[in-house]
Amino acid sequence: MRRRTLTAALGLAAAAALVLTACAGESTETTDDTAAEPEFTVGVAYDLGGRGDGGFNDLAWDGATEAAEAAGGEVIESTARAEDTDADRVARLDLMAQGGADPIIAVGYLYATALTEVAQKYPDTSFAIVDDDTVDQPNVTSLMFAANEGSFLAGVAAAMESTTGKVGFIGGVNIPLINEFQAGFDAGALAADPDIELSASYLTEPPDFNGFNDPQRGAEAANGMYDSGVDVIFAAAGGSGLGVFESADAAGTWAIGVDSDQYTTTDEPLNEVILTSMLKRVDVGVSSFIESVLDGTVTAGTTVYDLSSDGVGYSTSGDFLSPETIEAIDEFAAQITSGEIVVPATLD
Repeated sequence: MRRRTLTAALGLAAAAALVLTACAGESTETTDDTAAEPEFTVGVAYDLGGRGDGGFNDLAWDGATEAAEAAGGEVIESTARAEDTDADRVARLDLMAQGGADPIIAVGYLYATALTEVAQKYPDTSFAIVDDDTVDQPNVTSLMFAANEGSFLAGVAAAMESTTGKVGFIGGVNIPLINEFQAGFDAGALAADPDIELSASYLTEPPDFNGFNDPQRGAEAANGMYDSGVDVIFAAAGGSGLGVFESADAAGTWAIGVDSDQYTTTDEPLNEVILTSMLKRVDVGVSSFIESVLDGTVTAGTTVYDLSSDGVGYSTSGDFLSPETIEAIDEFAAQITSGEIVVPATLD
């Protein structure tokens, strides 16, 4: 499979020129004219942070490339900027569709308004959006994940492994999507230990979304929690989570990763502070969507990936969780899957 990078220079009101380049790692190379042409092109428009965030942008890339490679396709990609407007996002998706990308995946709820407009312009193109279910178009599939259920398991892990009886949550931006992580985390921690003390902090308030890509701010928030006696912090903060890991390393305590298995995606020695990660299988959702487009079974509307479909979960990399904690997490997971426990998705 060949990969192309979509480099955007987008104006505030309309699209400017965009350049497609053939890439391999850090270098640029000329495409081999003798290489077979790809069967199809997948477009991936990233959320803030882009590929390399160690989280759901990377997972979207993994899912797209796995599905494309298996079927002889290629992937083009484009990264969002903190200053993007809806017009910029429209231009980004527009260019992909004009270039023949089909399907196209918009990573993150910030694309909802833009995708509503673009999907109507390209009715024969299949689109998916991750983490949003408000785009009501016949050619758009919403890929949703039960983050509250996965975060419940992270809360159980935090409470059971805490030695101070104090655990914390740091969210990138105070929005309903991230509130869902906190709601699940708090519920799980309290289920495991009704006497646990909970702390929470959000790095920014909308419309400032830089909280998803500000490791320094993440470290500052974590420092305050660790200084107060918190010894496990769950960070649902995108790229800002790196700052939480750095703070945990300095404090000699624990952090919990999010989306991907961040023990495996974080460099040493910081990965040694990642007690577990709440897994949000965006890669599974994206690859399944692409496969459904290729085999003609794609449907519009919302697909939810939850514990029962292995769409969310937790990691044991590093072997930091005790056998007792793992047993308790798995018991709670079974109760959630059976419906015995219904995990809250909103804060009280």
